[in-house]
Amino acid sequence: MGNIFLLALVSAANPTLLAAVTVMLFVPNPKRLLLGYLAGALLTSLTIGFVIVLVIHDSSATSTAKNALSPSLDIAFGLILLLVAYVLRGGHDQRLKERRRQRKLAKRDGGSGGEGPSQVETLLGRGSVRVTFALGAVLSLPSVSYLAALHNLQELGYGAGAEILVIVGFNLVMLILLEVPLLGYFVAPERTVVEVQRFRVWLTRSGRSMAIYGAGVLGLLLIGRGLIGYLT
Repeated sequence: MGNIFLLALVSAANPTLLAAVTVMLFVPNPKRLLLGYLAGALLTSLTIGFVIVLVIHDSSATSTAKNALSPSLDIAFGLILLLVAYVLRGGHDQRLKERRRQRKLAKRDGGSGGEGPSQVETLLGRGSVRVTFALGAVLSLPSVSYLAALHNLQELGYGAGAEILVIVGFNLVMLILLEVPLLGYFVAPERTVVEVQRFRVWLTRSGRSMAIYGAGVLGLLLIGRGLIGYLT
């Protein structure tokens, strides 16, 4: 269960979600937009989680192959997390983003005028609840951490009721960057805007290091558990 909670914290460190929240806080009716985004995100994430754990996991084919596939999945997820840590540590993702940015600027007349808002930020800025609901659904597809947590949950052998509670709890932790500002806006809207901006600055400075160490440690733990599974 501890691994699932750690994976939920890793999934919660989502810069895209934080950027979306920041945009929504500065448009009219931010509470409605935040609620729309949250509803869309939960719809996608919970549905996929329930299907993977309660439907696919209970099928006869999955039950037959479970013992053979579990160590392989642990090692596969672990290697993916180590690859993520390597990419972040080497700055390969930043170089890729910079090349994309340069190509976008090259398409502009003379490359002037700045980079401008992203397409997602432009859509969020329209202030439409339907748009934020759709974006929440699309941008909340399962991450590697979520899939790894679902796999760990299957290994625990809980009943259906307990599995549903764990999946719901995981999603509540994963979307905490959205839920805390939403609750804060009901209590102290002006203070919430200031704190979100401050946290975004901190995440820009320290988020990469946290993601590197988190992905690296979890990757090693999963690989270790997979190797033990093969030996036992």
